[in-house]
Amino acid sequence: MTETAAALVERLTAIVPDFPKPGILFRDVTPVFSDPVAFGRVCEALAAPFAVGAGFQAVAGIEARGFALAGGIAAQHQVGVLTVRKAGKLPGEVLSEQYALEYGEAELELRPGQLPQGTRVLVVDDVLATGGTAAATITLLERAGYEAIGFASLLELDGLSGRERLEPRLPVTTLGRVPA
Repeated sequence: MTETAAALVERLTAIVPDFPKPGILFRDVTPVFSDPVAFGRVCEALAAPFAVGAGFQAVAGIEARGFALAGGIAAQHQVGVLTVRKAGKLPGEVLSEQYALEYGEAELELRPGQLPQGTRVLVVDDVLATGGTAAATITLLERAGYEAIGFASLLELDGLSGRERLEPRLPVTTLGRVPA
């Protein structure tokens, strides 16, 4: 029997206690990326709910692990990739969006004018927690004139309300839920 994408993510995700600080249980999904079968299957599963009907015309990956997922999905579907970066990482004209963190604020940037106005974009990242990073990304895409059509991630952290924050704006799919 072939393992599902969700089972592959569960089996291959490494649990790292006390990283990046004591009390945090970090879920390292990079082993999923290094396994070619798992990576392909995961990319297919993340894109599938959004590839029907009008589908998507580009994939936006959120720094940094979202870049790998966006690249895999884009290659499978022969569409472009947008990279949503931390502030100060992109040259030239950028759109910026600040968002709240648990302690303080952060900022994301996107270069405008990379795709035609109205381009339908799927947003991907490795983990959905509070939804702050994803919400800021969606806002950036809208400000750039694109249409964010969905959000997909490998894992969703229970109890942090990320899905509830995003679903009023667009459909959300994740491959698994884990305790925060």
